[in-house]
Amino acid sequence: MDALSRREEEALLKTTKARALKECDLVVKAFADCASGRTISVTWACRDKLKVVQDCMVQFTGPEPMEKVRVEYLRLRNQQQQEYQED
Repeated sequence: MDALSRREEEALLKTTKARALKECDLVVKAFADCASGRTISVTWACRDKLKVVQDCMVQFTGPEPMEKVRVEYLRLRNQQQQEYQED
């Protein structure tokens, strides 16, 4: 079977987002520092920092990286199923 269940898809997305946040920690902190103590002005005052955060996150959560994660997950799942069937 080469399809993911909804639960598997959500778990992969959650894990990938957590990894992306960890990898982009410095830029996320810079944005958080900029946004701290602001309300409406965060929209224009921190626009450049938000763009950097989004660009960083898309490196890990964009369509191509997510497809690689899915393919690897399916490969590992199929491998485990084959090993289980052999035993």
